Amino acid sequence: MTVRSTPTTLLTVTERAPLSRKLSAIAESATLKVDAKAKALQAAGRPVISYAAGEPDFATPQFVVDAAAKALKDAKNFRYTPAAGLPDLREAIAEKT
Repeated sequence: MTVRSTPTTLLTVTERAPLSRKLSAIAESATLKVDAKAKALQAAGRPVISYAAGEPDFATPQFVVDAAAKALKDAKNFRYTPAAGLPDLREAIAEKT
């Protein structure tokens, strides 16, 4: 099957447009693969402690919600940070390493 890129080309549900080699070479996410396996084992009744994907089963603490809401309203947060990072943060990280 040859698919030409024209405005009138429509693919049916059973047809697929060809993918680039680079796109086809992308591997499945290891995290999602492990998470799917853990969920399958749980569904089969096996006890599983999964560290695969971050899906918390508790609410975000209110102080975190409040701090995020406050930061969203602060005009200094309306722009990107410097590409090299925030000087105070860089200094704090340097002191810890």
